[in-house]
This record gives sequence, structure tokens and C-alpha cells, in this order.
Amino acid sequence: MRNSSLYPKLAMQNIRNNRKFYLPYILSLLGDVAAMYIMSALVKDPGAKDIVPGRPNGYMYVSIFMNMGMIIAFLFSTIFVCYINGFLIKQRKKELGLYNILGMGKSHIAIVLVMETLYIGLLGIGGGIMTGLALHKLFSLFLHQMLGMPVPFGFYISWASMAQTAVLFAILLGFTLLLNLNKVRVSKPIELLHGSSVGEREPKTRLLMTLLGVVSLGGGYYVAITTRTGIDAIVTYFLAVGLVIIGTYCLFTAVSIFILKTLRKNKAFYYKTGHFIGISGMLYRMKQNAVGLANICILCTMVMVMLSGTLSLYLGTADVVKEQYPGDININVSYYPQPLAGEEEDWSLFDPDAMLAAQAGFIEGQGYRIENARTSYSLGFGTGKVSDGVYTTDRFNDAAKGVVMMTVITEDNYTATTGETLNLAPGEVAAYGVKGDTLTIRWTVDQVGTELGESSFPIVKHLSRNPAFNPDITELATIVVADNETIYDVWARQAEAYPGNSSSMRWFACLNVDATEEELVALQDCYYTAIEDSSFYEGTGSWLRSSWNLRSEGEASAYGLAGGFLFLGIFLGFIFLLATVLIIYYKQISEGYEDKDRFEIMQKVGLSHSQVKRSIHSQILMVFFLPIVVASIHILFDFNMVEKLLTMFYIHNTAITAMCTLGTVLVFFVAYGIVYLLTARTYYKIVER
Repeated sequence: MRNSSLYPKLAMQNIRNNRKFYLPYILSLLGDVAAMYIMSALVKDPGAKDIVPGRPNGYMYVSIFMNMGMIIAFLFSTIFVCYINGFLIKQRKKELGLYNILGMGKSHIAIVLVMETLYIGLLGIGGGIMTGLALHKLFSLFLHQMLGMPVPFGFYISWASMAQTAVLFAILLGFTLLLNLNKVRVSKPIELLHGSSVGEREPKTRLLMTLLGVVSLGGGYYVAITTRTGIDAIVTYFLAVGLVIIGTYCLFTAVSIFILKTLRKNKAFYYKTGHFIGISGMLYRMKQNAVGLANICILCTMVMVMLSGTLSLYLGTADVVKEQYPGDININVSYYPQPLAGEEEDWSLFDPDAMLAAQAGFIEGQGYRIENARTSYSLGFGTGKVSDGVYTTDRFNDAAKGVVMMTVITEDNYTATTGETLNLAPGEVAAYGVKGDTLTIRWTVDQVGTELGESSFPIVKHLSRNPAFNPDITELATIVVADNETIYDVWARQAEAYPGNSSSMRWFACLNVDATEEELVALQDCYYTAIEDSSFYEGTGSWLRSSWNLRSEGEASAYGLAGGFLFLGIFLGFIFLLATVLIIYYKQISEGYEDKDRFEIMQKVGLSHSQVKRSIHSQILMVFFLPIVVASIHILFDFNMVEKLLTMFYIHNTAITAMCTLGTVLVFFVAYGIVYLLTARTYYKIVER
């Protein structure tokens, strides 16, 4: 053992002989390293910071999402690499034990393991960084296209990202090496020799674990389907996810055993060649098998939720931009239609016509033509829901069952937005989010309780979609009234109910201008300079605040956010999908080697090749598609919560979310079926040798 060249040669020979195990491991490590480098380089690329002057949101989103992705990817890589390393060391215990029996001391085995880790690090980390360098520009193009931003020129190499990635994964491989060395240190040669063939005892049916699983899963499902608003979803999402994960592990471990034992008791089913072999083999390894299946189920759920949610956000952004920025230039003015206490002397009535004339005069004065203009009014204020159709402005009293954000718009605004005419008579309303035939608002002084009367409106139509553009932070109710007089009356009543804290009216104007995007940006700069002169707004009356927004900037910001989420979803989804495939692959190889001797004996006593193949498919089909089926059930119950989370980004299109979810599930089923065919073939080749 004094030949120092022996250990490197032996380590390389071991990797070559076990390439069926090590090649997928090295490739997965290479992929993780490449992903980490690409995300880090996208953040550090200096060309991305200044590609759109005056609009830092795009680069801000790149920085936020890529940093978030790096944290998630490395944490997951740590778990995944440790999982595969545990499988590899188990498969090689017999080989390492044989070395020990043939005269190699544990220190010599340790040197071999160190050399193997160095080779794996050079191939995985070095190859990953080279792959990342090659693919960085492609992913940069893909990301910036999603964000609606031009791609930085040139080919960028981030030495800092290379060093950061190499150090992180070197530490990770060093940690797995320490785990392996410790296993060798505490193991006896005979234990190493037989370590890979130690079987599982027949597990017992655990009623307590079954009950815990049912309660946890039921609790997670209940939280998901009863979530009413976006803020509720944010607060309870991780609670629901935690309960579902606990329930999944418990049910796969406990219920699967119960089902297998029930099938074993059915003699007509059990005493058939394929069923007998499959059920008996799975039952004695079910503890290990169940954990693996639960891992696969959870990973499948993560991938489908991530991809369907981010795809829904991206595809729904077109509606968001259309609703929030209907014109090239969008002007918002908040104002009070009546003076508040103590402001009578300085107050004058806001004149929307004068405001529109001032804005139009400025634009036309700069040499641009306004193609069309549209104005509207709206009012929003908080209420407490007492019962179906009954609300109170004393929203936090004991009688209120929850806070509801109420928005009031005119029929003209509704028609301009939807193209639908309601023909409302004075006093009538159309309503979204309100049950019953009548809407009643009890005007009660907030936190005081003084009754100021009530207003009742007959509901002539219930709207299926919210015509107002609001994030679903709380429960929403939107009321369409016949005219502006009704809105002003409602405003006056709520101003009495909320003394010192009343909501303002909102006047909105959208203008389409015959100008390019660059000209509109220059026009906006001129506008900000012009309003520094106090005479600009002369004659428009009293108002609280005003904003001037370009659709092009709003669109860039919206797609920057949605594109960043989608890119991260695809990126991490691919990593999780790769992990799912590799876990299935290693699981099938592990079980194939465990079953090999058993099938060899059965073939020697007369079991034909066709019977072996049928029994293999019977065993795999019994459990292989169970994780994806359970994951699909998780997705079904999770749909409501994902939809509510999307409303926080102003996405209210249920049809798009449903189509994205269904499409993701169907595509994933196809991919999962392909994995099944490949792994079943690998398993069959192993056990039939």
C-alpha cells in the first residue's frame, strides 16, 4: 500500500466500474452547478444594470428573483446530493467491506473515498461551470425576452460567480465525504460486506400514524379550500403546505401498508404469479419504499404548482396591463367632492373638465395629437360584512364577520370597461361579490357605534366577474350604480361614518396619443418639469394627489415581475423535475439489485421471462403512478389557494389559471409515463441477468 499512484487509479476504476450509479450523480451535480453559476452571473452582469435608462425595475427583478433562486437551488441541491450519496454508499458497502477483508485498512479506504470525491468534484463542479459559461448567454436572452427588456451586448464571464459556485459545492461535497468517512469508521468489515443487502422487516399497520395522516391531510385541504382572500393565502399557505407534507408521508407509510396487507388477505388476487411477487416484495420493503414515494409525490406537486402558478401569472399579465393602463397616458386624481371640517375657506370644487383640458392642452402644446380620451369615477371604502347583502361601516365590531372592500363605479365606467350595457334605473345596482337581492349598508360611526341610518339598493344583476381593478387583499364587493349622483351620495354617507378618515373619490382619465414609446417617455419628462410651475393646475379646483403613468412603463414593470417569476419557476421546476427523475431511477435500480437474487431463484425453478416481466410491471404499476395521482389531488385542492395568491398580482382570470393548471398536469403525466417506461426497462434488465 506504499504505492501512492494506487489510490488515484483505484478511485478512477471504482467510478468507471460503478458508472451506472455515478454517471447520473455527476450529471445532476453538473446541472446544479451550472444553474447556480447562471443565476449568479445574471445578477452580476454589469450590462444588465443600464440596458433601459430610467427604468431600474427590470434589473431589480432580475436581482431579486435570481438571488431567491440561488438560495432555493442550493438548499435543494444539498438535500438532493445527500440523498443520492446515501444511496451510493449503501450500494458500495459490499465493495468497501471486501477491500477491508482483503487487507486495506480503513485509512486506505478513506484515501480512496477522498480521491473519488476529488474526481467527482472536478467533473461535476468543473463541468458545471463550463456548462454554465456556455449557456449563460442563452438563458440571459430567454430571461430578458420574458422581461420585455433588450439583451446586454457581449459575452460576460463572472469570475466572482465561478468562485462562489465552486466554493459552495466544494463544501457540499466535503460534507458528504465526511458522512461517508464516518460510516466507514464506525462500521465493521462484515457489516460493510452485507450492508447493501440488509432487508426491511415486515412493517406493522400503525393506526395512530394513519389517523395523523388523515387529520393532517384533511386539515391542509380544508385550509386551502376555505381561503377567501389573497392576504389569507399568504398567512396560511405554509401552514397548509406543512400539513399536506406531513399527511403525505404518514399516508404513504401507513395506508399503503394497510392496502398491501388487505390485498394479501384476498387469496383470489394474491395467489397469482405477478401479484404474489409484487405484493410480497413491496410489503417487506415498504418503510423505505413509502418514504421514496412520498418524496416523489411532494416533488411532483412542487413542480406542477410552481409551473402552473408562474405560467398563469405571466399569461394573465396582458389582462392586468389592459385593465390598469387602458390608455397610452393614464392620469389618476384623488379628491373630496365636499370640503372636510376646517377646510371650507381654502377648498373649491374639483373640476374634472378643467383637469382634462389642462392635460390635453399640455400634450397638444408639445406637438402631439390625442386620438381619444375617456374618463371615469370610482369610490372605494372598507366595510364589515354582517350577513349576506348586509354591511356596516363599523367594520371591526363584534357583529361583523369580516372586512370587505367595497368599490362603487358608474354604469358608464362599467360599459366602457366591459362593453356591456346594464340600463340601470336610479337607485338600482349590479353587484359582484354580494349575495341576496338587496344591498344594505348600515352607516355607523366607525369604532363609536353611533347609528346614522342605512342605504338599500335592489340588485338587478349579479356579476360573475369583478369589473373593478383591485388586488384581492380582503374580500371584495363591487357595486355598479346608475350615475355620478349616487356615487357622491354614497361618498357623503361614508364620510360621516369615517370622520377624519374618509375615503376620497378617484377620477381617472386615459388618453391615447399619436406618439412612439420614446416620444411618450420624453413627454413625461417635460410634464414633470411643467408641473413645477403652480399655474399649471390653475382652475382645476381642490384635489389631494395626482399621478401620470405611461402604459409602456406599467407594461414593462408588470412583465418584469411576471417574467421573473416564470423564469424562476421554469428554472427551479427543471431542477426539481430532474431530481424527481433521478430519485425514481435510483429507486428502481436499488430495488432491482435487491430483487435480482430472488428473481434468479424463481427463474431457476421455472419462472419464464414473460412471467418475470409481467410481475415486474405488476409491482411497478401498483405504486409507480400512485405519487403522481396523489400529487394531482393535491393540485386540485391547492387550486383555490393559488388563485387567491394570484389576485395579489391583480390576476382574476380563473379560466387562464385553470387551463395552465390542467395543461401542466397533463404534460407532467406524459413526462412521468416516459420515465416509467425507461425505469421499468432498467429494472427488468437488472433482475433478468
